[in-house]
Amino acid sequence: MLDFILVRAIFVLVFGFAAAYFRPESVQFWAAGFYGAAGAVLAIFLERRFARVSLKRTIGITIGVVAGLFCSSLVSVVLSHIGSDNTGAVHFIQVVALLVLVYFGAVTGASKGELLNLGAMGVFGAEADAQSTQKILDTSVIIDGRIADIVETGFIEGVLVIPQFVLHELQMVADSQDSQKRTRGRRGLDVLQRIQQMTNVKVRIAEEDFPQVREVDMKLIELAKMFKCKIVTNDFNLNKVAQVRGVQVLNINELTNALKPVVLPGELMRVFILKEGKEYNQGVAYLDDGTMVVVDNARRMISKTVDISVTSVLQTTAGKMIFGKFDERNQSASTQAAAASASSERAPHTERPPRREQAVGES
Repeated sequence: MLDFILVRAIFVLVFGFAAAYFRPESVQFWAAGFYGAAGAVLAIFLERRFARVSLKRTIGITIGVVAGLFCSSLVSVVLSHIGSDNTGAVHFIQVVALLVLVYFGAVTGASKGELLNLGAMGVFGAEADAQSTQKILDTSVIIDGRIADIVETGFIEGVLVIPQFVLHELQMVADSQDSQKRTRGRRGLDVLQRIQQMTNVKVRIAEEDFPQVREVDMKLIELAKMFKCKIVTNDFNLNKVAQVRGVQVLNINELTNALKPVVLPGELMRVFILKEGKEYNQGVAYLDDGTMVVVDNARRMISKTVDISVTSVLQTTAGKMIFGKFDERNQSASTQAAAASASSERAPHTERPPRREQAVGES
């Protein structure tokens, strides 16, 4: 970044000095240098703006400007052949036609440039494919931290885009007065640093911003539409809004639910009843992956490990819930069988001693 700033500063100085050195005699030295430096600053501003424009829109603008110049030259030829005593009016019309047609061509090319198929142009196919493999990371998925493990396993490849406004939001969370928010923000920054050190992905900091959009979620959607890429998040609301706006989303929670083990009705499970359920005579247990298990007839078995029979499985976007039923008769039978088996293993196998007979008539 510092190299670019140095190059731009040298460009402004050289451009201003050249304008002052080759100035007309009627223009003062410092005035010409100032105008030259101002022109260099304007060129840098246009360069910064064009860096944020997609390749399709850049090609569209170029074609539109060329078409506008061609049409304005035709207008100038027609006006010159018509002839007129008032040459000033003719020159004025030519200048107006040049500006209007070039502007109209540039605006039209910018709006219609997104319709270009870069893949059909051959040389631009690689850039189009690289753009399609980009994925924008949301603030919530960075703080969550699981994205680093997924990237490390190689299931996500390509370029991970971190918008500048997401970094700003992370920094605000890390500098919060609340200790929990501060811890989460610092964890997100550590996760980003960990991802940057991985070799199987590239991390790009996007400078694009949308000042007219106030919400970060809407900025992410607009940026994804600009880059034609997907958003990686675990925010349920952002997932729904992005789908409505036509943006594809990779939800970490949906991936986690898809990787959970499949449980079918009728299977037996051993769970630890942790607390009381909402309904009458219900108990609640949790699997190792955090899946909630609601067990009927298990209210009296809190803080105990029991065998249950799965009755149904409910899959939602927020996660998976398993419903089961506890049968006390089966539990007591299995407990008695296990106790009998354990006692038989602990008891020593000894022979019964023979009964001693007393002799008759022995004194």
